[in-house]
Amino acid sequence: MIRNFDELLELAKKGEKKKISVAAASSESVLKAVKNATELGLVEPILVGKEDEIKTIAKNIDFDLENLSIINIEDDTQAAIEATKLVSEKKADILMKGILSTNVILKEVLNKEYGLRTGKPLSQAVLFEIPTYHKMFIGTDFAFNIAPDLETKKHIIENGVELMHAIGLEKPKVAVLAAVEKVNPKMIATLDADALTKMNESGEIKDCIVYGPLAMDNAISMESCKIKGITSEVAGDADILLAPTLEAGNILYKTLTFLGKAKSAGIVLGASAPIIITSRADTSVDKFNSIVLATILANK
Repeated sequence: MIRNFDELLELAKKGEKKKISVAAASSESVLKAVKNATELGLVEPILVGKEDEIKTIAKNIDFDLENLSIINIEDDTQAAIEATKLVSEKKADILMKGILSTNVILKEVLNKEYGLRTGKPLSQAVLFEIPTYHKMFIGTDFAFNIAPDLETKKHIIENGVELMHAIGLEKPKVAVLAAVEKVNPKMIATLDADALTKMNESGEIKDCIVYGPLAMDNAISMESCKIKGITSEVAGDADILLAPTLEAGNILYKTLTFLGKAKSAGIVLGASAPIIITSRADTSVDKFNSIVLATILANK
């Protein structure tokens, strides 16, 4: 299992160079991340967007664009369409959002004519490295499914498990989060958690160990589990944290990022190719980490 982002980068370097299509690429933090990945030989970028702005930013950050592809499109929506089509037509392997609204690029990803649909629900997984936890883990879903039903949660778990397999963990431990660790008929999150646990036990959810409901402390703290008498392979040692709702996931993500000082890499799963949709507040380092993770998935 990969223990940190340095090891993740070493794994990525073992794969083939991948083409990355960047929609509305005139963002300094995005171009810094792309520059780093390009210079390390991980990606060959196709920069779609306002060529003059892209070139100005590239000059300011010392990014040599001489041998790289730039597709000059002034309109952000048209840039999203072109960038998505490049991936759909297999002219690029990875799609990355630049400086445009997430809704704009998602509309094109879901376009029935040229999008990246597979029939599975999309979900976002974020891989974290944090000083206060003994290993890397992912949280999901933080961006797409507002109030996922049981079947959608099953697909979100499967997306996350696929990601963990790609980085070398054969049987990840999935903690299904809720406010409490006992089933309460008045709390849908606990009912879903219990059902997902049983689906895993029956073999309907494969290649992982699912357990819930677990409160956040029970999912990540062995000491908390000892105090509360919780015994499970997952409790206190989770590899995947499944959030009950988007609100809970978003709060968890921002808490880990801004208070926990976590390093992270975000990826959209469930599409026909890896998609990087980062926040404007994310650092260029986190965006670079996301590219590293996407190249590993693309090589799988």
